[in-house]
Amino acid sequence: MPKTKKYMVIVESPAKAKTIGKYLGSSYFVRSSMGHVRDLPERKLSVDVENNFTPEYKIIPSRKKLVSELIVDSKKADAVYLASDLDREGEAIAWHLSQALEIPDEKALRVTFNEITKDAILEAFNHPGPINMAKVNAQQARRILDRLVGYQISPLLWKKITKGLSAGRVQSVAVRLIVEREKEIKEFKPQEYWKITAELKIFLGDTKKPEDVKTFKALLQKFDSENVEVKNEQQAKDIINELQKAEYIVANVKKQTKRNNAPPPFTTSLLQQQASTRLQFSAKKTMLIAQQLYEGIDIGKEGSVGLITYMRTDSFHISGQALTSCRKLITDKYGQNYLPEKSNVHASNKKGT
Repeated sequence: MPKTKKYMVIVESPAKAKTIGKYLGSSYFVRSSMGHVRDLPERKLSVDVENNFTPEYKIIPSRKKLVSELIVDSKKADAVYLASDLDREGEAIAWHLSQALEIPDEKALRVTFNEITKDAILEAFNHPGPINMAKVNAQQARRILDRLVGYQISPLLWKKITKGLSAGRVQSVAVRLIVEREKEIKEFKPQEYWKITAELKIFLGDTKKPEDVKTFKALLQKFDSENVEVKNEQQAKDIINELQKAEYIVANVKKQTKRNNAPPPFTTSLLQQQASTRLQFSAKKTMLIAQQLYEGIDIGKEGSVGLITYMRTDSFHISGQALTSCRKLITDKYGQNYLPEKSNVHASNKKGT
């Protein structure tokens, strides 16, 4: 009787492993790397500047036991599917795993997906590919730059300013922008101006019953048929005195129908903005919750289910399958009258998304 093949799948987190595991057959066993397993050691620069800026990676101390276990498991498998996230960081995790576990190229299979649903997972595993080294090298370049800037400029700040300060590839530029903006604010010379509003009432019926009275506020736009610009308190008082003697009429009524288009799907930045405005969430908290929603939430009988697509994106694209499911839900729940003739398509102003 032929031996049953076994396939190992490695993802970043236990939650993601749990969600993916239920969609794959018994031939697959899913393990978690708990994020990165290799990095640049912290105690030194760990970048060989004299040798083409070669990074000197080491197994993260807290991951040594886990890596040993993954090595043992990988040797039992006929193939190893590296199913980390589809962005540069995820691609780098996949590459580091292949190197740390010494997985032969023909045995290391890369799978990516934008959503953790059964159809998306099965589609990805039916079409595996190689690790995308362009993405890996992009992540390595960012990591090396972070280390060079941080480790070489921070000591200069300690010497010239004070201990404990840090410099960074991103944060130092942000500090520069903040300083320039603060200078602009301090150089701004404020100008006094006033707004005048009136609280007006309209009687909707022949009586003056409370239910027949509509109250609204109106902003003064013109005075004596000219655009008004109120520059000080005395001018405002003079205008108010004149307005109190005036009679008010409804000059015209305009009725119009406004159409509000459905907003596009969230990109990363829009998600963070809305979470901050509506919920007062920090960007870090927003992305942590989004990561959990993407990797899978236990919702009862269905078990762990991925509820959103990948949260790090600047694209408005929605898969055809998702659009079909949404249109079916609208028809089933609200009726055919509420179903648009065609799906909304939101163009992205980003190239390559």
